[in-house]
Amino acid sequence: MSKPEKDHAALSDVFTKDTARVDWHDETLWWIRAKRDNAAQQLPEWESLRTQASLIKENVLSRLDSYLLKFEAQAKKNGIIVHWAKDAAAHNQIVYDILQQKGLKQMVKSKSMLTEECHLNEFLAEKGVEVIDSDLGERIVQLAKEPPSHIVLPCIHKKKEEIGEIFSEHLGTPAGISDPKILTETARNHLREVFLTRKVALTGVNFAVAETGEFVVCTNEGNADMGAHLSEVHIAAMGIEKIIPRREHLGVFLRLLTRSATGQPITTYSSHYAKPRAGQEMHLILVDNGRSAQLGREDFRNSLKCIRCGACMNTCPVYRRSGGHSYHTAIAGPIGSILAPNLDMEKYADLPFASTLCGSCSNVCPVKIDIHNQLYKWRQVLVKAGHVDPKKVAAMKLMSFTLSNTKRFVLAGKAGRMVMKYAPFAVNNSLNLWYKQREMPEPPAQSFRAWYKKNRNNE
Repeated sequence: MSKPEKDHAALSDVFTKDTARVDWHDETLWWIRAKRDNAAQQLPEWESLRTQASLIKENVLSRLDSYLLKFEAQAKKNGIIVHWAKDAAAHNQIVYDILQQKGLKQMVKSKSMLTEECHLNEFLAEKGVEVIDSDLGERIVQLAKEPPSHIVLPCIHKKKEEIGEIFSEHLGTPAGISDPKILTETARNHLREVFLTRKVALTGVNFAVAETGEFVVCTNEGNADMGAHLSEVHIAAMGIEKIIPRREHLGVFLRLLTRSATGQPITTYSSHYAKPRAGQEMHLILVDNGRSAQLGREDFRNSLKCIRCGACMNTCPVYRRSGGHSYHTAIAGPIGSILAPNLDMEKYADLPFASTLCGSCSNVCPVKIDIHNQLYKWRQVLVKAGHVDPKKVAAMKLMSFTLSNTKRFVLAGKAGRMVMKYAPFAVNNSLNLWYKQREMPEPPAQSFRAWYKKNRNNE
């Protein structure tokens, strides 16, 4: 694949032009992060749950093949039709083949980041199939012809006034309506007709239990249940890493998932699907799409523990102020910046650098993924593979040369202070992106080394 037309830095410029929106987006996501902290503090066993979840996932990843085969056998016993898809193209074709077999050109879909990753909607649209997203946030961005900007809160980047304009254009609400209750009721009435008329429904999968062959879908709106229960065919799309060994392990993950995502004690609906009802077909598609490759990368294997809570996005200072669309991949934020280069190193080479490496993402991860360490390791891999801007590589080599020798470091410090004092334009100019939204600080009178040497005997 070729490089994207714009990288994260360029796409961030689009979002940051509206400073009021940036501040609002930042504050809203931090508020959700604070809710997560409050919810976690209510459980004395919170850290123990995180450790248990991480170890369970560690076990799964070490024996993924056997757990998948066990799950497949149990699911087939339950009457579920199981498909295997090696990549996005295979997944999309399986969904289309099921629709063709039924002679159908319409489908209702609940939120599924895997289908976003596979670009299923676009694929089916090209085949003449109408797909309606039934999650409220997903439906909003679908009407706006945009991808989701967040894995849990798809339209977090939009204000209620903008949503009112979208509904006025597409759903016929009066212009100027921005009351969330009215907008939600409008969406509910619009989607009710969809649920009643669509014969095929697609859902994602949050967890799949190898022991029983069942899968669990967690939602707050109940739209997955509406679609699945009213349809003649239920298709579930699942990444192969969603396996957990036993049903009892759900007690660990369900307590972590929503507290980490939105600060709720649990999702409103945690729906278990073990077998199709009488007269219904149930298909489950197990999708690899690069996951086996990631499993084989020792430094990045732990990223497959992710339960898609979005906590790393809510805490990330870069994501909060650059917006989800700046990541030009289905899963944005810190975890997306680890997963995307695995699919295409050249196309997503910019994303691991869209981080301060502050470690806040790792601190909030409910399954203890070392996210910031993996971002740092990706940078090393990408540089060695030649997928990083040569100017950045040259700058890093120069910095390494300077910082690795005391005399060079001291000399560079003196030169820097002289330039800041007598020729600030050499630093503060349009070529230096660092100063694009910053003010030039006053040059220090002396270096810290000189200050310390002078004052250390006074203590």
